[in-house]
Amino acid sequence: MSMIKIENLTFSYPTSYDPVFENVSFQIDTDWKLAFVGRNGRGKTTLLHLLLGQYEYSGRILSSVEFDYFPYPVEDKSRLTQDILQEICPAAEEWEIMRELSCLDVDTDVLWRPFETLSNGERTKALLAALFLNEGHFLLIDEPTNHLDTQARELVSSYLKKKKGFILVSHDRCFLDGCVDHVLSLNKADIEVQSGNFSSFMENFKRQQDFEEAKNQRLQKDIGRLQQAAKRTAVWSDRVEASKIGAYDKGYVGHKAAKMMKRAKAVEARQKQAAEEKSLLLKNVETAEELKVIPLEYHTDILAGFSEIAVYYGEKRVFDPVTFQVQRGDRIVLDGKNGSGKSSLLKLLTGQQIEYTGRLSVGSGLVISYVPQDTSYLTGTLSELAERSHIDESLLKAVLRKMDFERVQFEKDMAEFSEGQKKKALIAKSLCERAHLYIWDEPLNFIDVYSRMQIERLIQAFAPTMIFVEHDRAFQEEIATKVITL
Repeated sequence: MSMIKIENLTFSYPTSYDPVFENVSFQIDTDWKLAFVGRNGRGKTTLLHLLLGQYEYSGRILSSVEFDYFPYPVEDKSRLTQDILQEICPAAEEWEIMRELSCLDVDTDVLWRPFETLSNGERTKALLAALFLNEGHFLLIDEPTNHLDTQARELVSSYLKKKKGFILVSHDRCFLDGCVDHVLSLNKADIEVQSGNFSSFMENFKRQQDFEEAKNQRLQKDIGRLQQAAKRTAVWSDRVEASKIGAYDKGYVGHKAAKMMKRAKAVEARQKQAAEEKSLLLKNVETAEELKVIPLEYHTDILAGFSEIAVYYGEKRVFDPVTFQVQRGDRIVLDGKNGSGKSSLLKLLTGQQIEYTGRLSVGSGLVISYVPQDTSYLTGTLSELAERSHIDESLLKAVLRKMDFERVQFEKDMAEFSEGQKKKALIAKSLCERAHLYIWDEPLNFIDVYSRMQIERLIQAFAPTMIFVEHDRAFQEEIATKVITL
């Protein structure tokens, strides 16, 4: 057991005047299974890169352990998986690698296959297995769930629970609850470290915010009352001063004036103290304004129907035939392993050319709003996105502001956005579109916890008809009215 100490860390990017971190100090134990949480753009990945020594900074980072980073960059994916993993953990025996793969439910045959032939989920598991075999290293795990289906997330979470010595950046609440014992929270005003899982951290955070909100309201009342008392005291003091003129006993009047002055100073001191106490409150409150969506009302109960639909990749049938209807008010989640055809089924519904058998019926005049899984095509400014999508630019930006999007991002090329910012741009675009049916394909990848809960509240409040793919178990349980398993 040893400590990683960060002392007076200050860092800003060369292209920005605003510091990402300013005089930040905290310490963590290398035995902890540590969740690292915070809003998109707060600097979680930046801090991991600082620990890796990739940026220049002021302050000190003290550590006796060597850091490894996930995702590990694989330059030549045509190489055998075994060679790549051996490069990552050169001291590990082949049987040790096979043992770790087995714990993650990965067929050991992948070792003798080119890395590029592995699914995204298999790549994630294989790289994690190898990195954990580097004894004495401390692993920095950045967003491992984005290529994992629901079952794989549960499996990897259980795997991580048996390990120690890592920082895990993830926004999946159930995933975090299953494997961490401490939480490092990147707040608005400070960095906070707590013992426990994510749910206990969130409960404590809300309790603290509720306490500070109640105290804030109480102090506001006190300040108002003291302001009124100060005005009354000032009036009394003026009257006493006026009574000195022609008074028989000026000593008595002077005594009264001194008492008034003393009372005025006491009121002023209490007012100042209340104002100072108030200024210390609610610095970390995470406000999430309510979002809106105004769906179009479809003229019949059934919007689309799938009858014995099966998707094919070449001659290979991807899943067994499925039959279901999309009815008005449904929020259907497609569930299944990676590669089971969920995205293909959504693309089929949007009119894309997908090979299939069976019968697909789509209601006449059905207006669809689609959020694709892929964001790599996003280029240009938000203004150009609004123009291309025929939506109101000011509305798009207003929705993004409610999703904690900084104004400074509005004029940037979307190609420069982080993955979380790109997803928020696509979701905001969808919310600005009036549609009968909203089709979202893994919309929450890279999106922070607070925004996820904000989107949950939106969907619960406005109940749009939806069919979506999302592996966040908490989101599924809050939103879905039907589950179709492929």
